[in-house]
Amino acid sequence: MVLTTDDVRRLPKVLLHDHLDGGLRPGTVAELAAEVGHPLPVEDPAQLGAWFAEAANSGSLVRYLETFDHTVAVMQTASALRRVARECVEDLVDDGVVYAEIRYAPEQHLEGGLTLDEVVAAVQAGFDEAVAASSGAILVRQLLTAMRHQARSMEIAELSVAWRDRGVAGFDIAGAEDGFPPTRHLDAFEFLQRENAHFTIHAGEAFGLPSIWQAIQWCGADRLGHGVRIVDDITVAEDGTAELGRLAAYVRDMRIPLEMCPASNVQTGAAASIAEHPIGLLTRLRFRVTVNTDNRLMSGTSMTAEMTSLVEAFGFDLADLQWFTINAMKSAFLPFDERLAIINEVIKPGYAAAAR
Repeated sequence: MVLTTDDVRRLPKVLLHDHLDGGLRPGTVAELAAEVGHPLPVEDPAQLGAWFAEAANSGSLVRYLETFDHTVAVMQTASALRRVARECVEDLVDDGVVYAEIRYAPEQHLEGGLTLDEVVAAVQAGFDEAVAASSGAILVRQLLTAMRHQARSMEIAELSVAWRDRGVAGFDIAGAEDGFPPTRHLDAFEFLQRENAHFTIHAGEAFGLPSIWQAIQWCGADRLGHGVRIVDDITVAEDGTAELGRLAAYVRDMRIPLEMCPASNVQTGAAASIAEHPIGLLTRLRFRVTVNTDNRLMSGTSMTAEMTSLVEAFGFDLADLQWFTINAMKSAFLPFDERLAIINEVIKPGYAAAAR
């Protein structure tokens, strides 16, 4: 069957890599900015949404990062965080997402006087409200992110462990890769390993194979945030056969999940276009590929849009989209029995119904 956008929207989806501060509704940004007196480049919500998309697509890293200055600025109170979290889940439900791990850096939301615990509690309250209103349509967990250019990774790691039975599924580290290797935060990763805690690391997006190698072999990452540059360790011959280097082979053999975000990767220059995105090759070679949104506002995207673009670029069919979805659910930071239940009771029946 040829999948349409509406077909894809109805499918159950799993989202592992999505930033809370990168997914606000333009109208919410405008309203919250007016409440706190934060100046915006444009005030009309429709024009503001277009500004975010244009700035993110400008090719300028400075302009791209400026977009987050505006979203983070309006997320400094408990009520704002609760609203943003609630609306995030509502939007995911409308997009057919049945399980999501949403990440953000608590340390970036303290300017209004909140403590780290109060930030996490506010986000959890928003998630809980929306999940309850969905009547079981979605399950959502938090990922707490530390910024790799800061020195609070141990504090955030401890925070994630303290909250892991109250809605937090794991830990993440993000920020500029070049010059800020994950090995600078080994104490945090070693703490998490001792605590039997889950963590993912942004690696292999803006920087290459050394970033991936350190994330896995030095830090022990369970998953790779993006990981797109693993293709630098793969050689494809003219006849289409591929030879994997030692690192690429290890990543594939160990089924290390790749949290791939096609639209965002094109914006940041990690891929020239969707059609040229390494996800095509990595899928053919059967790496543990997952499809994600990264920043829904900045990329003007959704899980439906991401999957539809891959259908159009690579000819992926229903079986491929189910494979991506089950890959993601297998890779979720959720207990095994809960993952299995969602696969067998939600994902597989949903795709089977779509195939009829």
